[in-house]
Amino acid sequence: MALRTAGSVLLVFLWSVAVVLGQDGWSVTYTPQSICTLKGSTVELSCSYTYPSGTVTTTFWFTKNNAEGNPVSLSDDPDYKGRVTYHSDKKNVHTLTITDLRESDSATYKFRFITDQTGVRYTGDPGVTLSVTALQVVTTLHWSKRKTLTCSTTSCPLTGNPTYTWYKNGQIVTEKTSSYSVDSKAADSYSCAVKGHEDLHSPAVYKPKNTSVSVSPSGEIVEGSSVTLTCSSDANPPVQSYTWYKKNGGGYQSMTGPQHVFNQIQSSDTGEYYCEVQNEMGKDRSTTINMDVKCE
Repeated sequence: MALRTAGSVLLVFLWSVAVVLGQDGWSVTYTPQSICTLKGSTVELSCSYTYPSGTVTTTFWFTKNNAEGNPVSLSDDPDYKGRVTYHSDKKNVHTLTITDLRESDSATYKFRFITDQTGVRYTGDPGVTLSVTALQVVTTLHWSKRKTLTCSTTSCPLTGNPTYTWYKNGQIVTEKTSSYSVDSKAADSYSCAVKGHEDLHSPAVYKPKNTSVSVSPSGEIVEGSSVTLTCSSDANPPVQSYTWYKKNGGGYQSMTGPQHVFNQIQSSDTGEYYCEVQNEMGKDRSTTINMDVKCE
């Protein structure tokens, strides 16, 4: 028995060829026992079964029981509505297909069959453990002028030495291993995918951009009032550090944090301010904002 693929199916981690449990002629054989595949892909789980006598009237796959303790067929589970199909063939291969996989689909899937003999129902244990993962780009900085980008999964690792497709600003730049070296000052965005499954690429990583400063409350600023400066930026991974600067007589005063609060602002706080932000991909700075504090 072998696991078959359909559509954008990606099997990234599996072990065990088959599991056969049962007694007195009752058994379910799963192939394989554990699977890890990508979010958004399609997967097929297969099994076969044996029984000593009678006729099988009902077969289905399930992951959970209802309030009465009875297994709920995935075709009746609202979490899988429109995403599951069952198929069986003359060779006793029974296949569950799940499309548009979600990370919440990670579970143990079991096959159950019912015969025409009164009270005879059988569930195959231990089932198939399905793990659904996403791709991500992890950045490693070096003392040199290079940084290494690594395409990895958020949970189970890919096996089989797959080839990766790397994107720069949305365009394919190379096909290679999971690591990709770029200039440490590169201002581009990068993402990755497993070759052959480019529709399942990772979110792009990029240095901060569109950095801006806002002041609250807006309008006239009066000495003694409370004023907050806020630094905002678009970045992935998220901004790791914020640094505020006040231009003052040619020198700069640094204040850290995404916000700087003046609890009782003074006229001496009048001046031009800007913020600088940084993540693993690089730095960016805002334009200056002029804050004029009026005396009461």
